[in-house]
Amino acid sequence: MPARFSGERVRVLLRGNELMVFNKRELVARHPRLTRRGAYRDILDHYLEILLAKAGAMRGSTALAAARAEGTFSAAHEAFWAAARKAHGDAAGTRALIEVLLHRRLPAEAVQIGVTAAVKAGSTSPDVVAIEARKAEAAARDPGPEDDKDDPPPWTEGERRTGADAAPTTSRPARGPAPTAVGGPL
Repeated sequence: MPARFSGERVRVLLRGNELMVFNKRELVARHPRLTRRGAYRDILDHYLEILLAKAGAMRGSTALAAARAEGTFSAAHEAFWAAARKAHGDAAGTRALIEVLLHRRLPAEAVQIGVTAAVKAGSTSPDVVAIEARKAEAAARDPGPEDDKDDPPPWTEGERRTGADAAPTTSRPARGPAPTAVGGPL
């Protein structure tokens, strides 16, 4: 269960293949059910609030080792952490990484893209990661036009020419036939 719920009364629903933890009506944790007696599973996300206060404990934590083994703590995270520790020192650099990991409201893939973009830009700011992650999330929701490489730039709209001396086209409706009188042309 996430550390932020320590000391609070929560409801646990144990199903055949999963364990679900609720705080009031909010689902706060869902995990596969462990079948061996005495088995446990460390999840880095559940310890982040504690590690923010005690950043020095992050390096040797079993939750970090488990996250590395599962692949949820990637090479991009490692690169960000190394750059942040180099720029700000061990404690402040680790806190910067933990702040990045606390971006829970964004999809993990978007945060991963944000971390990669921040490292590429030479930044160790969690705010830069958040901005880049939001950009990635927005791009994933609205990918835009698929293929517009042959389309003219938008500022040339209405100026498409078919020949060297063709007149520019307009968006006005074409004029109809010349007006006529009831019995014939005017």
